[in-house]
Amino acid sequence: MIAAVLQLNSQGMSSTKLYNHIRVASKKNVKVMLLGEYVLNPFFKELKKMSKSMIKEQASHQISMLKELSTTYNITIVAPLVIVKKGEIYKTVAKFAPSSTSYYHQQILINYQHWNEEKYFSNAIEEIKTPVVFKVDNFKFAIINGFELHFDEIFKKLSNKNIDCILVPSVSTFESYERWKALILSRAFTHNCYILRANRIGEFTEDDFDWQFYGDSILASPNGDIINHLGNKEELMIVNMSHTDVVQARRLWGFKEAISRRKKS
Repeated sequence: MIAAVLQLNSQGMSSTKLYNHIRVASKKNVKVMLLGEYVLNPFFKELKKMSKSMIKEQASHQISMLKELSTTYNITIVAPLVIVKKGEIYKTVAKFAPSSTSYYHQQILINYQHWNEEKYFSNAIEEIKTPVVFKVDNFKFAIINGFELHFDEIFKKLSNKNIDCILVPSVSTFESYERWKALILSRAFTHNCYILRANRIGEFTEDDFDWQFYGDSILASPNGDIINHLGNKEELMIVNMSHTDVVQARRLWGFKEAISRRKKS
């Protein structure tokens, strides 16, 4: 499976860079492309200053563009979006396939005092459900948002789905570089699957304090190793993943079998 991460800063209504990078990806036979959080929309703090009508207009433009790109280049594009539905604002991840579009509303949102998405967005606070799972050429993907990577309950819902790769769009900032890398590698190893993470770049300034989004988009292997990663610049990372490597890692470590034997006894 050939996939790609497009590491960008916030693009607003512009589509030039997306068109250019997706053309390149198509020539490299990329089947799935992942974007980071707040790439197609302004950062959360900036959104709070925008009207709902402006957010809705921007989302409509981006959705139309991504549907066109997916169909034209036969690529499944996974892209976080902020949408407005019946007057309410939702944080979601959209999957644009050549013949269909689906949405995954983030289930667990950041609720810290300095960064409270849970309070701003209308995403339901309810029992955890299984995230979006889909196949491309018999390679199975799941989608979870970056913050959700911290929660065991999300992974319990995926434990019996035999996922080959978890796609994780994120917007990590501050001094979290090493912590995020450790988390991604640990989750990939304990669940013996690839994790492909797209983190945005750029910055946001509030009260003379800079929020630096540092990139470091990464592909972790089913054995918990770094296969590839990016720096902090605009870049396209193309990766190759193997279902056989996933199967071999699960046989080697036998984590699922260890639990399965206890359920049967």
